[in-house]
Amino acid sequence: MAELKTKENDADVAAFLKSVAPDRRRDEAHQLHDMMARITGCPARMWGSSIVGYDRYHYKNVSGREGDWFVTGFSPRKQALSIYIMPGFSAYGDLLAQLGKHRIGKSCLYLTRLENADPGVLERLIEASVRDMWQKYGSGD
Repeated sequence: MAELKTKENDADVAAFLKSVAPDRRRDEAHQLHDMMARITGCPARMWGSSIVGYDRYHYKNVSGREGDWFVTGFSPRKQALSIYIMPGFSAYGDLLAQLGKHRIGKSCLYLTRLENADPGVLERLIEASVRDMWQKYGSGD
C-alpha cells in the first residue's frame, strides 16, 4: 500500500505564511490562519510543503489504510485558496448556498478570492466541520 506523501512536519508555519505571494494571497492566508486557530484552539502545523493544518485525527478506512491527517486546514495556492473541510460537504448545503462564489471537490473548498465569500458563513462552515470531526474522532491535540 502506498504511503501518503503529505505528512505533518516541523517546518515553520510563520515563515511559510510570510513567503506566500502575491501580497493579496499572503493577506488571505493570514486571515484564514487567524480564523482556523481561533476556531480550533490548536496550533498550526505544516503538512507537506504547502498545507497549514490544525489539530489531527487518526483514520482507518475500509480498505485497511490508516494514518493521521489534519482536522481542518488550507493551502494558499496560486489559482485559488484551498480550504479543507474534511467531512465533505453533504451536511453543509445550506451554508454553501449562502457562502458566495466558490467551487468544491470531495473535501476541498476553492475560493479564487477570500473577499468573494461571506466571512461569517465561511467561519460557520469551518466551525461545523471541525465540530463534526471532533464528534467522530475526538481532538488529537
